[in-house]
Amino acid sequence: MVVSGEVKQGFRLRAAARTIRRVVLILLIGPLAMILLFRFLPVPLTPLMLVRLAQGYELHHDWVPYDRIAPELAVAVVASEDNLFCRERLGFDEKALFEQIAAWWRGERSRGASTITMQTARNLLLWPGRDVLRKAIEAWLTPQIALLWPKQRILEVYLNSIEFGPGIYGAEAAAQRYFQRTAAQLSTEQSIRLAVILPAPFEWSAARPGPFVRERTQVIRHRIEQIEPLLDCTN
Repeated sequence: MVVSGEVKQGFRLRAAARTIRRVVLILLIGPLAMILLFRFLPVPLTPLMLVRLAQGYELHHDWVPYDRIAPELAVAVVASEDNLFCRERLGFDEKALFEQIAAWWRGERSRGASTITMQTARNLLLWPGRDVLRKAIEAWLTPQIALLWPKQRILEVYLNSIEFGPGIYGAEAAAQRYFQRTAAQLSTEQSIRLAVILPAPFEWSAARPGPFVRERTQVIRHRIEQIEPLLDCTN
């Protein structure tokens, strides 16, 4: 039987459509499955850790449960990075996000508007960078984490995965490297310093703070006094 060119083309189109549907299904279900899995299991590696390894950096990462991290560090990180954390139902600071979208639309360079939940989504599943595609995927994943994980779990994964310096990931590795103690033993001052260096961990040091880190530490200390009574969403 001779198959016409139109029939062959139809077969190819249907095969391509099936392939596209499978890829879309994997892209939709795969990240959701990982979000559900890491709702309960420790995160062993993140994409950023693999990128840094490829760049020649070491890997220092010791997962510890939330109750083995000084509460002062969680409070300091919220005060420094996302003081509306407890109020963000979908993981966004809507006002800051809309301002950044407007700035991007005007052609201006975007400034920090990432919440702790957004950073957790990025650390868990995405590559480093500021491209539009990554930001769009981050915006898609963030509400899923916000709705499927309790606030304490979001902070637990964040504090265990965030980059505190070259090759240093998570509170335990940072506490050991900078202060020669465990994450549970961190003082308020040490916790604030660790929180302060998060925006630029390759440039700033918690152990040897420069003028900016010392000044920012004072700012965060005063901010903690304002938000600490409200930080009850992780209890």
